[in-house]
Formats: sequence, C-alpha cells, structure tokens
Amino acid sequence: MSKIIAGIDEAGRGPILGPLVMVALAIKEEDQKKLEWLGVKDSKLLSRQAREELFEKIREVVYDFRIEVIEPDAIDLSLNSDDSNLNWLEADTSARLVSEMNPHRIIVDCPSINLVAYKKYFLSKLENKNVELLVEHKADFNHIIVAAASVIAKVIRDRIVEKLHQEVGYDFGSGYLTDAKTQEFLNKYHDEFPHLFRKSWKSYKRVIDAKNQKKLGDF
Repeated sequence: MSKIIAGIDEAGRGPILGPLVMVALAIKEEDQKKLEWLGVKDSKLLSRQAREELFEKIREVVYDFRIEVIEPDAIDLSLNSDDSNLNWLEADTSARLVSEMNPHRIIVDCPSINLVAYKKYFLSKLENKNVELLVEHKADFNHIIVAAASVIAKVIRDRIVEKLHQEVGYDFGSGYLTDAKTQEFLNKYHDEFPHLFRKSWKSYKRVIDAKNQKKLGDF
C-alpha cells in the first residue's frame, strides 16, 4: 500500500484586500518525483505564467486535494474573536481539510513563530492523532508537496483577484499594500466596496480614521 503524504500551504495571508486561499494536497510517496520532473517549486520562485502552466499538471499527479477560500469577513470575525486569531484560523481550516484525506504523513508550512505551540494546536484538531505530523518554517521551500500546494493556492487567488477586478471595474492590483494600485483603491473606494477589505487590518482602520478626521474638520 502506498504511503500518502499531504502538504498544506496558503496564498493571501497578508493582503488588505481579497480572500485567503488554503490548499491541502495529498500524493502517493512514490509520485513525488513526478512533481520534481514537472519543475514544481515554491510559488514565489515561479512566474505567474509558470504557475498557471503547472496548475493542471499538478492536479493530474496528486492523489487528492482540498481547497478553501476564506473571505475577508470570515478573517475579520476570527481576528475580532477572543478565542481565535489568523494562525488558529489557518490551523483549524488546514486540519479540517487534511483530515478529510486521511494521509499517513502531513507537512505544514507554519505561519507562527512558535512551532511547538502551533504543532500542538494543529494536532488537537486532527481526527487521526497518530498521523506523522511535520510542522516547520519554509516547508514550501523544503518539501515538494507543500511547494505544489503553494502553487495551487497562488493560482486560485490570482484568478479570484482578476475576477474581482472585472466585477468592480477597477484594477486594484494584488491586494497587498506594497502595491500602489491597491493603496489608491483603498483610499478611494473603501466605502464603496467594503466587502472586499479586511476591516480588522490596522492599515484599513487608519484610512477610516483619517477620513473621519477630515469630515470633522469640515465643521
């Protein structure tokens, strides 16, 4: 019987705009070489075109997969809760997705600086407590199945963002505040398209506070 290995990664953790995409991929241990032959690597090391070309090829190689798109309002709900935060939201979602695939080994790209605490929490959310669980930083760089998950997550998020551009009729860029297009969109349209933004982000609150101060100054 083949050993099933699962890798988990995300795209869109940091932007002020748009969803967080979580992806869990499972592959037969002997098929990992196929991902290497395809040229799979951490999504940050690949061009957008290369990621798009790999998308369908990865799906053909993997044994199983799960995808979850977490919208801004769900992220805000988690961050505003006393019982959760973004790290726990990722862990809750990832553990649920990977439990559905019941792999022999799970590799997680850890978003927390505290590896021990994150691993303990993640394990508590798994249905199978006896699974081999590896939680580490830069897992997307060190493990090919996590790199593949990062590619799938990034392609899906890029497609969603492109669709949102068309829906609102405005190219707001990547959704990251390092992007000048995103900054401009936030300043001009935060009140017209509030559902697109993560309102719990400090950068969003600063813009709202600045606008409110200007209004008070008009009197």
